[in-house]
Amino acid sequence: MLKIGGQRIPTRTLLLLLCDGSLIVVGLLVGTALRFHNVSLIEYYLGRPTAPYRFIWVVVACVGSLYYFDLYEFRVLTRRRDMAVGMLQSLGVACLILGVLYYIDPDHSLGRGIAVLSAPVILLLLLSWRLLIGASSMGLRHAEAILILGTGPSGISLVREILQRPELDIKVLGFLDEKGENIGKSLINPGIVGGVNDVERIAREERADRVILALKERRGQTPIKQLLHLKFAGIAVEDAHTLNERITGKILLEHLSPSWLILSGGFRQSTLVLAAKRVIDVLVATLGLLLTWPIFLLVALAIFLESGGPIFFVQERVGLKEHPFGLVKFRSMRQDAEANGPQWASSNDDRVTRVGRFIRKARLDEMPQLWNLFRGEMSLVGPRPERPFFCQLLEERIPLYALRHSVRPGITGWAQVKYQYGSSIEDAKTKLEYDFFYIKHLSLLLDLAIAFETAKVVLKGRGAQ
Repeated sequence: MLKIGGQRIPTRTLLLLLCDGSLIVVGLLVGTALRFHNVSLIEYYLGRPTAPYRFIWVVVACVGSLYYFDLYEFRVLTRRRDMAVGMLQSLGVACLILGVLYYIDPDHSLGRGIAVLSAPVILLLLLSWRLLIGASSMGLRHAEAILILGTGPSGISLVREILQRPELDIKVLGFLDEKGENIGKSLINPGIVGGVNDVERIAREERADRVILALKERRGQTPIKQLLHLKFAGIAVEDAHTLNERITGKILLEHLSPSWLILSGGFRQSTLVLAAKRVIDVLVATLGLLLTWPIFLLVALAIFLESGGPIFFVQERVGLKEHPFGLVKFRSMRQDAEANGPQWASSNDDRVTRVGRFIRKARLDEMPQLWNLFRGEMSLVGPRPERPFFCQLLEERIPLYALRHSVRPGITGWAQVKYQYGSSIEDAKTKLEYDFFYIKHLSLLLDLAIAFETAKVVLKGRGAQ
């Protein structure tokens, strides 16, 4: 199972991606055959050294566009109209991208005739393929059967997450009650199918692949002997928090003991990875400041013409190891926005100016943070820095909150691409669960995945306030 960080990518998604790439190549071959009608000409065209690169450009552009239009999310497959519209939009964008690339580098162009003939073939193949897997629910392999040992909240939360993700191919056999009572009672669906002491018998009878521990209280209630028998029989035994982390990309804090964090793998901060991150930060900040200064001038002029100075807004934030620093942003609110004290931004916040609303939607207000990136106060990827006032409030309400300061804060982060804009204690708690996942699985590969997802979020305008 392929993973990014500690989150596994469903086999269905990988299969869909590989089949898309193959079908695009088939479409290009069909277009080439229709264009030349001659075996020797086809062989000559495909035998040229540039032919593989021409095909690779098309595959990358098409697959990238499908990704940015959410066509690798299986919930879209069940909505045929949305899928068809998204397919047309994504392939249209791919054509525009390829048009720009061909203008820059004509030598890698497919040729106008092949491009025109291949495009409808690729559209037909990809659309037919998605309609087929949507109709068949992609029942390509036996679903993994799991049995929930206990009726604790961590198990109930886990099952809710599983039911929302049919692409995971996980079948929940049911819950086992700690006292052997309430058999037949529905917790979610399915409900309680037996008692904890029946775990070995039920797991064997129902052919469970995995037993998930979700006991309200483990002391004196864990059937150690039976679990050992199952383990040695090849049936996996796993904690509910561990499976939840793997499928959701967050570490559930509800009813999580500090001992789980202490004994859990990960949380390694490699000196090499941190050094590589810093080099990337400096390069990105330098190039960003050099390339975007015209946009800086336009945004600054727009802010000044609407509401005068100051152009920039410097706000104290908490950084690495709880050291404060001044985060720089373009001012998007009125000068008196916090006359009544600090407060979270909200949807349709009346303190935001007209220019401010636009630059927030386009994420242009964040551009001056390239300076914070250059100075080493922030990283390109990491937990978003919070203000001291809210840090103090959240540390009082949310256990372990201060641990998020163990890494350098980021311009973007795992929580930002996985969750909406936070404006409450509960939102902050959920985002902390994503931050802990990022800190645990800190790697350059995960940073790269977050960068790609951030581009998708920005292009689609999600999450801006």
